[in-house]
Amino acid sequence: MENIEFALMLMAVGMTSVFVILLIVIYLSRGMIWAVNKIAPEEAPKKQSSASTPTVDTGTMDAIKAAVEILTAGKGQVVKIEKL
Repeated sequence: MENIEFALMLMAVGMTSVFVILLIVIYLSRGMIWAVNKIAPEEAPKKQSSASTPTVDTGTMDAIKAAVEILTAGKGQVVKIEKL
């Protein structure tokens, strides 16, 4: 009976210590994220003007439209094509 009590106590201590360590990791991570965002905030992405974006030639546009029409059985429509 003494071994079972010792095993249960050891299990409780181990689970508690793991829980506390995980809480410490969570709060340190949140603090580090906050500090990094405060020190070096993310820059806003620069918007590209529509004139500088390359245009798709008509042959490519027709091929894409035909492929979309075939794949969607005429229910799909190409509105805009842009490079990602």
